[in-house]
Amino acid sequence: MERTLIADLRGKLDQTVKVQGMLQTLRDQKKMQFIVLRDRTGLLQVAHWKAGNPELAEQISKITTGSMLTVTGKVVANEIVKLGGLELQLESLKVESMAESPLPFDPFGDTLPSIDFRLDWRYLDLRRDLNLLMFKVATTALHAMRQYWIDHGFVEIHSPKLLGAPSESGAELFELEYFGTKAYLAQSPQFYKQMAMAAGFERVFETGPVFRADPSFTSRHMTEFTSLDMEMSWVDSHEDVMAFEEAMLAYVYQQVKDKHGDEIKERLGFEIEVPTLPFPRIPMSRAMEILKEVGYQLPPEKKGDVDPGGERALADYVKKNMNHDFFFLTDWPISVRPFYHMRHPDNPGLTRSFDLIASGLEITTGAQREHRYEVLAAQATEKGLSHELIQFYLDFFRYGCPPHGGLAIGLGRLLMVMLRIPNIRETVFLFRGPNRLSP
Repeated sequence: MERTLIADLRGKLDQTVKVQGMLQTLRDQKKMQFIVLRDRTGLLQVAHWKAGNPELAEQISKITTGSMLTVTGKVVANEIVKLGGLELQLESLKVESMAESPLPFDPFGDTLPSIDFRLDWRYLDLRRDLNLLMFKVATTALHAMRQYWIDHGFVEIHSPKLLGAPSESGAELFELEYFGTKAYLAQSPQFYKQMAMAAGFERVFETGPVFRADPSFTSRHMTEFTSLDMEMSWVDSHEDVMAFEEAMLAYVYQQVKDKHGDEIKERLGFEIEVPTLPFPRIPMSRAMEILKEVGYQLPPEKKGDVDPGGERALADYVKKNMNHDFFFLTDWPISVRPFYHMRHPDNPGLTRSFDLIASGLEITTGAQREHRYEVLAAQATEKGLSHELIQFYLDFFRYGCPPHGGLAIGLGRLLMVMLRIPNIRETVFLFRGPNRLSP
């Protein structure tokens, strides 16, 4: 007999079926036993009359929470049952895996232990409905993004994560031994996306891990995360990149809403909103004026930059005055941007770059890149970078490269915003931070 998923039982009324899943709850009463069984599609109540099979009743009474079961029985309608108005009248049961008891914590309980404790037992924590929903949303969002890229002429690449030279700068860099020399874990696929532009691919995307040796313990930082990157040729400015991203994100949000909107509302209590276009654009110079107007003072070390508190203050301003949850913070000073960002021709102190702030959280950094070899080499020198270390990168631009730009989106931060999850540690399968390398 083939397995039937719980979500498909409505079409199997009055039929005998096989269902497989995890025991979530056992109610062992005087005459009846009720098993609440869970699979990836939902919950099912399984009913057993003790008098009908005392040996089976004794077996059921010993089954522990979390055990994996195969059950067969007849599907019947029962309006009293809250779990979809269906019930399985048990005929046979096999324990595939008996869980130890007690569990380190009850993932379905009313109260949960601290996030650090739950991360120690992440596979149990992942049993919660919210986590399954989150990964279904992530799957839909990634598929939608990939589909949007493909529909707009992009091709997918997979760049190396072991590098012979830093991909961004010397800061936040993991160094390791590599056959008698040094290698580095990729902070970004940036150099290789631009290599694809010089190769004539014109439009590329990549989804993959990146690594940052950042000793931060905040709710928004990780040392390893999934980056969603794209690069496109023949742009006139960073405006082309921003316009592409906002349209893509509106498409992604619509796909998530269409597929998971009802479940998001049921489990999280809000309706996902598809952002309207265009997103507001705020140049950095205007952002500084806004922060002064609202009375927010940036820390002295953040000259030319915006700290997380400033991002939230600007987001509050945009929400209040423009009724939008997204905005692009544009035209950053060269002092806080990488050497490969293109500068404004009429103001070389500013770059054609942007961050996308969503609900007060930075989720994207992007820019038009400098594609002219001589200019790029001079900007690297100005930033104090040794040409010897990055000559392989500079070589990409020696034999022609079109004007281009691109961006990177942090998947974990996108999920934080989309599902209103307060801590990025909850958005990944397994979190990596300065003090966590296990499980």
